[in-house]
Amino acid sequence: MHRHDGFRELDRQECLDLLAQVPLGRIVYTENALPAVLPVNFFLDRDQAVVLRTSGASRMARAVDTSVVAFEADRFDEATRSGWSVVVTGRASKVTDPGEAERLGLSGPLSWASIEDGVYVRIEPELVTGRVLDDVSPTGTV
Repeated sequence: MHRHDGFRELDRQECLDLLAQVPLGRIVYTENALPAVLPVNFFLDRDQAVVLRTSGASRMARAVDTSVVAFEADRFDEATRSGWSVVVTGRASKVTDPGEAERLGLSGPLSWASIEDGVYVRIEPELVTGRVLDDVSPTGTV
């Protein structure tokens, strides 16, 4: 980023703090050798892994298991032309341990869609980057 473009890079902890404030993000993965992006609800687990819940039969669940994926979340305010974006890159895996799945069921994300055969997918945060654009609204405008 150019030092005069209005963006400020965030450190890892700032990124994770911001992620904890929003319920929706986008998982970016490869399906049939092509990029795919899917909006999902999520939460940060106690070890700061990104966790989402989906159908075990979904194409996304099959495509991401043991793959490196990206996860992006953001928040923007059009009125002030400010906001932030965070990207987590890491290996995704389906949670197969029954005890872990039960724990996540008590504290984890509920899918917004009705799911009968739900599985949890964890994304280990190997690389966490982000940036913020502070208020850059033109002065004197309402």
